[in-house]
Amino acid sequence: MVKPAIRITFLLVLLLTSFAFIHAQAKPLRSEETKSTTKPFKILTNGRQITIQARQTIKSVMLWTAGGHRFIEEKNLNTTSYTFTFPPKEKICFLMIETAEGKRFTEKIGVQ
Repeated sequence: MVKPAIRITFLLVLLLTSFAFIHAQAKPLRSEETKSTTKPFKILTNGRQITIQARQTIKSVMLWTAGGHRFIEEKNLNTTSYTFTFPPKEKICFLMIETAEGKRFTEKIGVQ
């Protein structure tokens, strides 16, 4: 009778400690992923005028409304700064920026 109780206690302790080790290993992986996904640009707003300033060369910019209508589609820009006016009657739009390296970044932007 004593042996089954010892076995069950040992298995419970083993199970609980294994969950603690598995859970403790997941957090450092997430912090490393966020460091590699930093955006090489800043979005500056002045009323309805939006300026994109990038550390890398901007190859193309696309802006579409929440309804899915394309408002701006510029290709072959080869510049580090781009300015445009936010569409009238729109509060939320989506912006896609492609750098000269071929990386694409999307951002949800809005004005009041």
